[in-house]
Amino acid sequence: MVNKFYEDLAMHINDAFDNVFGRKPLKPTIKKSVMQQTQKPIPPTIYESIEDYTKQTGKRFRMTKDQKSRELTREEAFMETWRTA
Repeated sequence: MVNKFYEDLAMHINDAFDNVFGRKPLKPTIKKSVMQQTQKPIPPTIYESIEDYTKQTGKRFRMTKDQKSRELTREEAFMETWRTA
């Protein structure tokens, strides 16, 4: 498993140098299985409202640029993000 890590690391470093020095065209090198492992799971429904989110995390809920461009309200964006019903 450690060897696999170093092989992947070496591949990414070599590809980065090749791209910088123009030896290869720019192309994605991440394997599909690696991409699937790094995808974030859908968050569980643990926050009932924006106020509850703020209370539990101490953070302010922020909308994404995509949500703003679609002109969602903060409540709609929150519901979309946390999949609350």
